[in-house]
Amino acid sequence: MVHISEILFFGGFITLITLFLVLDLGVFNKNNHIVSFKESIIWTSIWVVLSIGFYFIIKTHGELIHGIANNDWDKLLAVKDKFQHPINFSHCTNFAEALVIYKNNLALEYLTGYLVEYSLSIDNVFVMVLIFSAFAVEKKYYKRVLFWGIIGALILRFLFIFLSAALIYQFSWILYIFGVFLVFTGIKMFLSRNKEDKIDSEHHPIVKFASRFFRVYPTFVKEKFWIKENGKYFITPLFIVLLVVEFSDLIFAVDSVPAIFSISKDPYIVFFSNIFAIIGLRSLFFLVVNIINLFHYLKTGLSVLLIFIGTKMLIHSWLEEIGFTTAHSLYVILGILITSILASLAFPKKQKLELK
Repeated sequence: MVHISEILFFGGFITLITLFLVLDLGVFNKNNHIVSFKESIIWTSIWVVLSIGFYFIIKTHGELIHGIANNDWDKLLAVKDKFQHPINFSHCTNFAEALVIYKNNLALEYLTGYLVEYSLSIDNVFVMVLIFSAFAVEKKYYKRVLFWGIIGALILRFLFIFLSAALIYQFSWILYIFGVFLVFTGIKMFLSRNKEDKIDSEHHPIVKFASRFFRVYPTFVKEKFWIKENGKYFITPLFIVLLVVEFSDLIFAVDSVPAIFSISKDPYIVFFSNIFAIIGLRSLFFLVVNIINLFHYLKTGLSVLLIFIGTKMLIHSWLEEIGFTTAHSLYVILGILITSILASLAFPKKQKLELK
């Protein structure tokens, strides 16, 4: 049975995110313009600060997520067992102490999940760079495409996450399938890390799909996604670019969502960490575009990260037996990312990727 506090907490979160997006679209970014490096740093910092701020909200009020009332030991233990939180209350002397441990672990799961999702988002940024280049999109329209792309991604992630959570709850062996898939994806990414990716704008499956079912206008029409001419509606090439971005995010979600389920089985925590990473993706895109050549070993680090997360899923029972906690996962993930960044700075790459 859903507790009223669960509805209020989740509803408040959705309201907060909606408010941020409305402000982003209607107040701060009314006009199309090329995002500067300074602006991308400012907005990336804002989203990161908000995301970390939510960590402290969970740390202090995390019991509201599942409606755990004061001294309700049965609900606390039921939530712990249902979502397989790796915590032990045997040494706790009272409910308040146990609740603090629970909230600390919940907040740490969120933070670790957010770090994983945000890191993997960088690989999605590389794909977006290729998409915009392949379709020759003007830089001043990047923001518009990314904004609506993020709106679509939020809806798709909501459906994907809670469907995956329901499947995992009913069939726990699905985690092993996720684990094998992530290890395979990580190895594939590592082996292809130095290959030059390309996107065929003429023969892309989304382009073929759109051309078959819609009237496509032959040229871009400023920032418009569709246009009416001679009494007929046409979608513009910019709308096709939006569809390709959405499609790439869907493919990306197949990797990233299972990866976060290795950190937490709680669908709310997975959703919160995903959403904060996604809403910060647009500013991250413009930041990464400007420093894309500095961290060329980051893709290697991301491949190792996927292999680690997949392996963790495959041997999670053994890891729990030896006391491997969420905090240990966070340390390993940070180590992988920091090492790849330091390696990139220590051994810089001269070749540059330029946008058309």
